[in-house]
Amino acid sequence: MIVEPKVRGFICTTAHPVGCYHNVLEQINYVKSQLPLTVKPRNVLVIGASTGYGLASRITATYAGAKTIGVFFEKPASDKRTATAGWYNTAAFEKIAHHDGHYAKSINGDAFSNDIKKQTVDLIKQDLGKVDLIVYSLASPRRTDPITGETYHSTLKPLGEIYRNKTVDPLTGTVSEIAIEPANAEDIAHTVAVMGGDDWKRWIDLLRRENCLANDAITCAYSYVGPELTHAIYKNGTIGKAKDHLLATAHTLDQELQKTGGRAFVSVNKGLVTQASSAIPVVPLYISILFKLMKAKKTHEGCIEQIARLFQNFIYTGHSIPVDSEQRVRIDDLEMEADVQQTIAEIWRKISTENVYELSDLKGYRHDFYKLFGFEVDGVDYAKDVDIDIKIDSIA
Repeated sequence: MIVEPKVRGFICTTAHPVGCYHNVLEQINYVKSQLPLTVKPRNVLVIGASTGYGLASRITATYAGAKTIGVFFEKPASDKRTATAGWYNTAAFEKIAHHDGHYAKSINGDAFSNDIKKQTVDLIKQDLGKVDLIVYSLASPRRTDPITGETYHSTLKPLGEIYRNKTVDPLTGTVSEIAIEPANAEDIAHTVAVMGGDDWKRWIDLLRRENCLANDAITCAYSYVGPELTHAIYKNGTIGKAKDHLLATAHTLDQELQKTGGRAFVSVNKGLVTQASSAIPVVPLYISILFKLMKAKKTHEGCIEQIARLFQNFIYTGHSIPVDSEQRVRIDDLEMEADVQQTIAEIWRKISTENVYELSDLKGYRHDFYKLFGFEVDGVDYAKDVDIDIKIDSIA
């Protein structure tokens, strides 16, 4: 069939298999172009491995020479519906990785569930023995606790008072003011349950109990802090409470893992166009301004550049992992440079529908959004019929 983008709200409901293949190949070629790591991961588990930072982590680990298992929750094609972008990404990744002689297997299902955890542990025992890097990169709006059976839903809300600020519709370029009602106690508890560190800790505890953790195992989870203008909705809002819990979990895990030579930490990453960030009010406008400035400074990075730098300059240097005063790795350092943030604040005060394309890189934001789903990729003929029923090697 001929596949076209169909956008509903903040999500594209279609994905292009050929475009996704080219996206993955582009990331693989970038990692291949980088210098080899001083120290290398051996056996890697990526939880949330099919898109964004998780996919970039899997690619970077694989082409550093590691065997990888990826866990994700994606949908294959059915009748006239395309598969999700994450499904096509993984199919492309495995095809290329296997052709290049790398071990890569995948597990598709709810990573919060006990069943998927058990399947993963069984596969580790069967094929790898132990894992020495565990990347936790889940971005889900809901979670069902397998112990209590309760389902939690995360929210994007401020605390204490109504939050008002500018936002943009990335597809129309309309800048408007948004007002978001403050969270209640249940909103906070649910968001922490979904996006905090509870499930991450359950994964690590299970791997330890099942003797699947190498003595020098490193685990990291990804987070975001962002600028002051988004703090009310992000850092100090419901998500911020969840991220505080994630960081506290990292400290707890780090104390345990250090006993055998391992480490646990949170990596604070740069703001990028992802399926998750597209749904956060204010963030698309902020990122569009940020992109314009960072591209002009030639400091702009996408997911793969960020994660390659995380591996190269922070985790696998042969030295201790450099962290800030809160024990976080900061690969958002270029985003948070004082001159960049000061200029964004100045632009923010005067940006409007009339000048949004002049003062920001909204076109670049929109391009990156479509590219997430395999559209607007160079070299792809979108007028051509494509097979949408693509298999993932290790799942087919």
